[in-house]
Amino acid sequence: MKLFRWTAISIGSVIAVAHIGVLGHLIKLTEQQKPQYPSINIPSGEYTSYEVNVNQEGYNIRYNANDPKVLVSERTRNTNSEKNGIFGGRTSTSSEWRRDEYTAEGARNIQGTNRDEEGKLSARDIECIQAEGGGRSSGAIVGTSIASAGIPLVSGIPYVGWLATGWLIMLGSDIGSETGAVVSNVYNDC
Repeated sequence: MKLFRWTAISIGSVIAVAHIGVLGHLIKLTEQQKPQYPSINIPSGEYTSYEVNVNQEGYNIRYNANDPKVLVSERTRNTNSEKNGIFGGRTSTSSEWRRDEYTAEGARNIQGTNRDEEGKLSARDIECIQAEGGGRSSGAIVGTSIASAGIPLVSGIPYVGWLATGWLIMLGSDIGSETGAVVSNVYNDC
């Protein structure tokens, strides 16, 4: 019995000394030996959301700077009206449901979305985009042609005539492009 007791005390002492040694080793680890995790400073505000997963192999960040991008307000209004006359009353009830979309800044989206349920543009939207592109192209050609009439006037300016000619052509092209887009949108009722 004494032998068993001395054997148990000896084994327990060896295990206790080993634990103390391991704890001392872990406490004295230098900063270079400890696993280094990145310090992540994510800007956060009223409309931000983020999720960070950090482990020894690296890190993964999911960050939304303007979340939610669109705020939705839904309202229902019920109206009851009674019309009482000489021969009695008549009651009518009406109901109105309204859904508004807002941006984070508070601007209301009046037109709603121009996309169908699959997220694609409608045929009318595509037609308007094509019409505006054609108007820009045609307007740029017309603007350049009109501006080229002034080339003899500005090319005679000493030292910078060649540069002023380029500016005149570019200005005519830009003004013609913008004007063509506006005219095309008005003409096609976009």
